[in-house]
Amino acid sequence: MPGAQPEPAAEPPRVGRSPSTSQAELSHIALELFVTRGFDETTVDDIAAAAGIGRRTFFRYFPSKNDLPWGDFEGLVERMRVTLDAVPDEVPLLTALRSAVIEFNRFPEIEVPYHRRRMELLLTVPTLVAHSTLRYASWRAVVAEFAARRLGQPVDAMEPQGIAWTYLAVSIAAYEQWLQHEGSDLAEVMERTFATLDTAFGGGQAGGGSGAADG
Repeated sequence: MPGAQPEPAAEPPRVGRSPSTSQAELSHIALELFVTRGFDETTVDDIAAAAGIGRRTFFRYFPSKNDLPWGDFEGLVERMRVTLDAVPDEVPLLTALRSAVIEFNRFPEIEVPYHRRRMELLLTVPTLVAHSTLRYASWRAVVAEFAARRLGQPVDAMEPQGIAWTYLAVSIAAYEQWLQHEGSDLAEVMERTFATLDTAFGGGQAGGGSGAADG
């Protein structure tokens, strides 16, 4: 046709697996490479090539290589916020938090092997340990906001912040125990670890909206 533009040349087909089409798939591919090659030794180009995508597409999914092991962490944090917002006022504060945190760390059976690799990296690779401070801050903020609302205190007050830091520390301790025992159930390990709070602190429970303690 007169004035028609020439057809663009087709891109040559990529070799290897079909292109990755989700954030979860790309995270899984990266975890496999990190385990076999090492985190620092694996580049963004390596991951993109293994996924059958380009660098530009990679950065649509994740802002950096450091973010890959976290998967959809922010989405999970937001779901935890929604869960806590829906908790009835009569449910004690620490009971609500314990349930929400355990549910936050519950994964489908098919995801468990990937999650073990993920947490091994996040808790042992120095680059990722440093990067985790940003992720942990957003997680603690959700816990502190809920505690502050229940206690009638500012979110930056000592008690809400202490609760947020404590629940993060207990969660990390539970993960360390889980990783040491292959085949253990993460939810059960977290239940047992949180139970140590009752033993260590005399079984006290912060209460509902008034902030009173349950016996």
